[in-house]
Amino acid sequence: MSIHDKLKKLEDLRRESEQGGGEKRLAAQHARGKLSARERIDLLVDEGSFVELDRFVTHRSTDFGLDDQKILGDGVVTGYATVHGRLVYLFSQDFTVFGGSLSEAHAEKIVKLQELALKNGAPIVGLNDSGGARIQEGVVSLGGYADIFLRNTLASGVVPQISVVLGPCAGGAVYSPAITDFIYMVRGTSYMFVTGPNVVKTVTHEDIDMEGLGGADVHASKSGVAHFACDSEAECLASVRELFHFIPQNNTELPPSRGTDDPHDRQDERLLEVVPDNPNRPYDMRDVITHVVDEGSFYEVHRQFAANILVGFAHLGGHAVGIVANQPAVLAGVLDIDASDKGARFVRFCDAFNIPLVVFEDVPGFLPGVAQEHGGIIRHGAKLLFAFSEATVPKVTLITRKAYGGAYDVMNSKHVRGDVNLAWPQAEIAVMGPKGAVEILFRKEIAESESPEAATETRIQEYRDLLAHPYIAASRGYVDDVIDPRETRPRLISALDMLRNKRDENPRKKHGNMPL
Repeated sequence: MSIHDKLKKLEDLRRESEQGGGEKRLAAQHARGKLSARERIDLLVDEGSFVELDRFVTHRSTDFGLDDQKILGDGVVTGYATVHGRLVYLFSQDFTVFGGSLSEAHAEKIVKLQELALKNGAPIVGLNDSGGARIQEGVVSLGGYADIFLRNTLASGVVPQISVVLGPCAGGAVYSPAITDFIYMVRGTSYMFVTGPNVVKTVTHEDIDMEGLGGADVHASKSGVAHFACDSEAECLASVRELFHFIPQNNTELPPSRGTDDPHDRQDERLLEVVPDNPNRPYDMRDVITHVVDEGSFYEVHRQFAANILVGFAHLGGHAVGIVANQPAVLAGVLDIDASDKGARFVRFCDAFNIPLVVFEDVPGFLPGVAQEHGGIIRHGAKLLFAFSEATVPKVTLITRKAYGGAYDVMNSKHVRGDVNLAWPQAEIAVMGPKGAVEILFRKEIAESESPEAATETRIQEYRDLLAHPYIAASRGYVDDVIDPRETRPRLISALDMLRNKRDENPRKKHGNMPL
């Protein structure tokens, strides 16, 4: 056979590998509103940058009817590419080939990619669309999942790991995305659950469909498993590309800086009007964030889950930063179980990947109640405290209004190694709110007064004047400065510039015992 004949065979095999499960199955995939494995890759990466690996891999022989159905690639497309010019490893499961089910060979392709990502210090993106373990291969396919889980764990905190669920992801398959840093889902076509609706109905007699059990909105708003819920695959993959503007390649590099035409010394008059004069009135902390960050652009993470705390990425003076902010517009911005988990996870991601933290604080405390106490608010709240205390990246806090009780400590106070802590003049830093404090301290006096209401108001005002302001904390050095709200952007940028070469370390140890 001549070289030209061999080249023709090679071209034929390449073309065959790109057909996946064939035109009929591809048409069925499109009919479900889903893209093919390769179409997804094309949307995610820079044009023409994808280099495929292991396109000729097929499954091992089996006695269960698949011997004559060997398809090149075995249900997953793997390789590397660039996103915004930066190296990324990725795999894309092909539902048109055996339902994207995971076999021994399929798993080996993913594991090879994970090990390349670790060796070369680059992010890995998994595009998941699979019916689960390949039943015909039995325990071998289960072993393949475990091999992937181990690499997910070893790569955690070393290279960013992103999971994009674009179809079913059930049973043991859910645990690979669960270990990764961010999970994206698409409404109407993405599903994640350990046991499906039929099993649930059999065991618990609960009647529920796939969307209600494990759809995108369920996991984005109720369980907190998913960080993003998108309306289409194109929107989802564009959102993943946007994430790469904020994250580094690995844990030894700094996040990418970004040029901006937004003046570093810009002072925004609108910040004087955001916080109401009445300390009990809500406001949207997003208004503060967007008035301060570069071009008003805030890439919010976990938007639908635990809405009483905001987390996400932005740029400040070109610095990529992670933002953690109490949200007074929801539950007055209190910390509860879900908010603590959400905040702690995000803080630890930023710390693992050298992303400075900027905290916007307005917190009246932890949410009281039997459900919270019995649900373990002590343990969950400790996660956020642990995460901030452990973090060694630059940490800057701005108190916009309330900072009460233990929540003041938790939200990156100076006492847990906050580097620069600022406050607006209307900030109230105290053990508790004026009303609650007065009702405890002057209960007998108020009860015996001729006008309990007037006596309460008088004592509340005295408490505000004496204790509920930022200047006692500032006099102790717990707050580095009390600033004009209009100066917020330049002061935060100045702090980040100053902390650019920060060095801090934790005691030498294998790892801490976070209160999980």
